[in-house]
Amino acid sequence: MKRIFSIAKPLAALPVILLATIAPALALDVQRDDVQSFINDLAEQHGIDRDYASRVLAESQVQQSILDAMSRPAERVKAWHDYRDIFLTSKRINAGVEFYAEHRERLEIIEKQTGVPPEMILGIVGVESFLGRITGRHRVLDALVTLGFDYPPRAKFFRSELQHAFLLASEEQLELEELVGSYAGAIGPPQFIPSSYRAYAVDGDGDGKRDLINSWDDVLASVGNYFAAHKWKAGEPVAALASLGERATEPEYQSKLKLQSTVDSLSAAGVLFATELAGDAPAGLWLLQGADGDEHWVGFHNLYVITRYNRSVMYALATWQLGNEIVNTARNGAAD
Repeated sequence: MKRIFSIAKPLAALPVILLATIAPALALDVQRDDVQSFINDLAEQHGIDRDYASRVLAESQVQQSILDAMSRPAERVKAWHDYRDIFLTSKRINAGVEFYAEHRERLEIIEKQTGVPPEMILGIVGVESFLGRITGRHRVLDALVTLGFDYPPRAKFFRSELQHAFLLASEEQLELEELVGSYAGAIGPPQFIPSSYRAYAVDGDGDGKRDLINSWDDVLASVGNYFAAHKWKAGEPVAALASLGERATEPEYQSKLKLQSTVDSLSAAGVLFATELAGDAPAGLWLLQGADGDEHWVGFHNLYVITRYNRSVMYALATWQLGNEIVNTARNGAAD
């Protein structure tokens, strides 16, 4: 495979220390058996022209920086308080307040249609892309090719997303080679992966297109639709900070995202928390590392719904808290 460097200067003229930090991009070998099989599936199962698919894939690049980023997501390597501090900053909250003022009417319409409150949608676009300011710098094509063909742990998933990307480009009249997003191939301010774009994006502004790159009406409506499709329950809580009572037995902490307990069973185990939910309502207990020590969090059905967007309890809590901070600050004044 030919090595391709994104620099014009001759390599010999570069300092040795700089050469050591450059991770070369490699053109995808479209003659590989797995790539040929992928192209055949696109053509036979979905009617994508073979020559077009081959040409597009031949222009893609496998990038080591994408593989490196995939191996160290913040949700896995940071403690809860460090992860939370990335997103709950005065800068992000105040930017959210301005954004909320601009889009409040649309967000209230979406809440009436879906039951999803403005703070939840604000939290998602606030965490995912800093309200559209950080949407990624990788070509979606390169990200999905890299992970689909050179990241064995999740190759099947990302190869499927690459297939969805080809279909999405055809359906929405997008230039696949020009789409830019995250290192995982997520697109636009809401950071929808291609399969989610195809399944949950909606036309929020009524122009006949589902544009998650340039239309905020489409973006906000699509996030609301995503949560509604995953059975968000209007008016129900997301989570509650808890403590262990003096007579608490050894609590059963969540080992999975799907809720394993109920409000009554946690209360019977001596977990103290406030909720108006019925005793048989699903619930789960998580132990997270806060800035001042352990934090116990009880999550309810709507917390689980948020993890359908990103499979991380820390992510779910951060988006929920950020959205609430934005709305509360909008009512009470700017964050410090």
